[in-house]
Amino acid sequence: MEGKIIERKKDQNAIKELLGIFPVTAILGPRQVGKTTLAKTFRPDHVYDLENPRDMALLENPQLALEGLEGLIMIDEIQQKAELFPLLRYLVDNKPKQRYLILGSASSSLRQQSGESLAGRIGYHYLTGLNLSETGKGSMESLWLRGGFPRSFLTEKDSQSMVWRSNFISTFLEKDLKVLGVNIPSATMYRFWIMLSHYHGQTINYSELGRSFGISDKTAKHYISILEDTFMVRRLMPWHANVGKRLVKNPKIYLRDSGIFHALQSINTIRELKTNPKLGASWEGFAMEELVSVLGKRNSEVFFYGAHAGVELDLYWQGKGKKMGAEFKYMDAPKTTKSMHHAIADLGLDELWVVYPGDRKYRLTEKVLVVPLGEVGEG
Repeated sequence: MEGKIIERKKDQNAIKELLGIFPVTAILGPRQVGKTTLAKTFRPDHVYDLENPRDMALLENPQLALEGLEGLIMIDEIQQKAELFPLLRYLVDNKPKQRYLILGSASSSLRQQSGESLAGRIGYHYLTGLNLSETGKGSMESLWLRGGFPRSFLTEKDSQSMVWRSNFISTFLEKDLKVLGVNIPSATMYRFWIMLSHYHGQTINYSELGRSFGISDKTAKHYISILEDTFMVRRLMPWHANVGKRLVKNPKIYLRDSGIFHALQSINTIRELKTNPKLGASWEGFAMEELVSVLGKRNSEVFFYGAHAGVELDLYWQGKGKKMGAEFKYMDAPKTTKSMHHAIADLGLDELWVVYPGDRKYRLTEKVLVVPLGEVGEG
């Protein structure tokens, strides 16, 4: 599959819409997820890559370099030069023939910096890894094992994909975090990341995690925030409903890319995955990211639900005037559970999807629908 180009039409259409509304459009996502390749499909008139020393030198005096340009101007890895944002505000306010497409590998910090300077002038698009609508339903096991980074997914062999992911992890820890101003030793962060992978799909207790790693709970939160801000980790917050029950208040933790999770867990093949104790948690994280991607939801718009009485729901969201829930089950023929019925009653769900790896969609009850993962985008 090496060398194959996968079209990302949904992302292209979303970015095209933003470009028509805002003078500045930002594509945010992890390193190596395909932001540059996607941005170049819009044929920018001028391209600056701030990891290229030549381009960085050209922008040593950015106003002089940018002021005379027209058309679509692409600036890659803009987090390397965040001081550009106030200048971009001046330029787009005074140069109506300019539009900017900016790319970045950090989320909250970049949004804060750009939002302060470019309020009302910038639109954001979050680019995730590849999903089944792009790779094809028949590639589900390969995508699950290897993850959604294009270069990892498109290798000829699983072993080559594992080599790519191992190198990605090393580069991320040794180089990328330092560029973002993170000065934690790479070996320390690597050990923490592995430890965090054992909590994948679980409610996180910062004090417990800190004690296990020999750090304070405040430091544990800081490390998680770094991985969250660089799109490596999803911190799924609980939904607080007024149901008269003691509710779970701590977030759940997921490694966002299943391939990175498998690399940190040393799971090399589908056969190894299917006999691993982490199989259910791995499926839950993979299927969740697929569904969230299809829904087009931002992190702040999806939740889990948990009550200390044992009622749980893997994912809760609202859309099109409906309250929706999902459970992710790695089994051939899912059945209803007491927890599902209680979650439907507690949250007033209009429908609950049980997402599984099979190929048949069917109803268990009026409100519980079993949905193959490959069909979640079809409603």
